Amino acid sequence: MSTSSGIGIAPQLVSVFASAPNPRFIKVSIHNEQLVHDLTISAAAPSFEQDLPLLPDVLQDNVPAYILAKVSPSDWLAISYVPESAKVRDKMLYASTRASLLKALGSTLFTDSLFATSKADLNPEAYAVHRRHINAPKPLSAREQEIADVRAAESGGVYEGSRARVNHIGTGVGFQWSEDLQDAVRHLAQGEQSAIVIIEIERQTETLILKSSLEANIEALPTLLPSSQPCYALFAWPHEYSIPPRREIVYIYSCPSTSPIKDRMIYSSGVSTTYQAVKTLLVEAPSTTRLASRKIETSDPSELDEAYLKSELGFDVIGPVDGQSAGTGFRDAEEKKPFARPRGPARKR
Repeated sequence: MSTSSGIGIAPQLVSVFASAPNPRFIKVSIHNEQLVHDLTISAAAPSFEQDLPLLPDVLQDNVPAYILAKVSPSDWLAISYVPESAKVRDKMLYASTRASLLKALGSTLFTDSLFATSKADLNPEAYAVHRRHINAPKPLSAREQEIADVRAAESGGVYEGSRARVNHIGTGVGFQWSEDLQDAVRHLAQGEQSAIVIIEIERQTETLILKSSLEANIEALPTLLPSSQPCYALFAWPHEYSIPPRREIVYIYSCPSTSPIKDRMIYSSGVSTTYQAVKTLLVEAPSTTRLASRKIETSDPSELDEAYLKSELGFDVIGPVDGQSAGTGFRDAEEKKPFARPRGPARKR
């Protein structure tokens, strides 16, 4: 970071900048410890790029200068021309004064900056390269790129550099369902025992397919889900943590941190639409089993034990049904105490 040189700006320069008729370039130099107006070049062509060839003729090979270029009716370009052959003192002086110049004239008017070390840097071709560099996507490390990909997928798009194209996955359309998967979910809803349906995505066709369907209790749940691949799971869980006791289907999205990045993107983008599709399918099924109101998401399938499900589904403050708690089913956090009137201030003696 350069520090300010303390050099002031001449009133004439401020006046020229504010009122010059149809300016294209305003050349500014430092003379006698002051920023002064050198000359003004009026616009000769409709566009800034067409007038750029006029600029090298007013610059010297070894003397720095500032060029205030008007690229549009409301936008200015600040050009710092500091040749490699300039004196070291001049280089330092112009580097430390640039911020003061822009601030004095109104920094919000300058929408772009250009640094040139030779006249060859000031032509239409060089300016086009400069604009491509400004508009190019910012470079990302491998880790930053991976995070950007995941975030873009979760928001409903696929990250491509700095552009995100719309993907139908996660936008409300959702995946196709295979027939055997739909049958497995209906059968799960009509059962009475603890069971699970594990769902995976066929990436080539973007279709939800049945990976496995079997009876399983909650103790076996952590071992049934893949440890290195994402999946959706529907776990039918009979429990007594509600009044009356019920059997409900818990929607689980498992995405281990070791999963391939492309799989994580695809599965994360379809979490909500798959949940809604399951909910609709269960409503249509002739069964009293319903989908739990909360989704469960995990990056470590081994943590899916009974305590974890109770906590995630809001049953951690609910006690099992017995003869004494059949009225409410909730444990009182503490016994109700009568209102205690606060004591007044101590009487002064």
